[in-house]
Amino acid sequence: MVEKNNFQWFWQSWIPDICWLGVWLGALLISLGVVVAPAAIAQPNLTAPPITVDISLGSPEGNLQFVPKHLEFQAGQRYQLVLKNPSPVKHYFSSKDFADALWTQKVEAGQVEIKGAIHELELKPGATATWVFVPLKPGTYDLRCTIPGHGEAGMVGTLTVL
Repeated sequence: MVEKNNFQWFWQSWIPDICWLGVWLGALLISLGVVVAPAAIAQPNLTAPPITVDISLGSPEGNLQFVPKHLEFQAGQRYQLVLKNPSPVKHYFSSKDFADALWTQKVEAGQVEIKGAIHELELKPGATATWVFVPLKPGTYDLRCTIPGHGEAGMVGTLTVL
């Protein structure tokens, strides 16, 4: 009689059972709707015209604020965010988590069109930039100007994706 070593015994005895258990468990979870990750991310609607949303970074008087400071977006809807800096100093529009939860079609500033992942936009005094995107993941995200002292002085806000 040939004796099996421990590895052969484990492989031949337990691995098939463990594999079938994984298949059955996966099928059960799917049938119960437990696997929800794809449903949690909205499908972008690229055929609809973008909804334009204007936001001001600062004011001509030098106030450190976003106007408006709270914005709501619908997941799957295409938006055109028009950022304007009427203030005498530069500002940042920064929300990395928000940027990670959307698909950027493009950013236009001056004669330049930028494509790809965007996490922060710097607007110099008098500058305007247009950001076209589709929010994909619902949530509430922090917005701030990351220039030292600006956020602490009130240049913060929230971006909510429904």
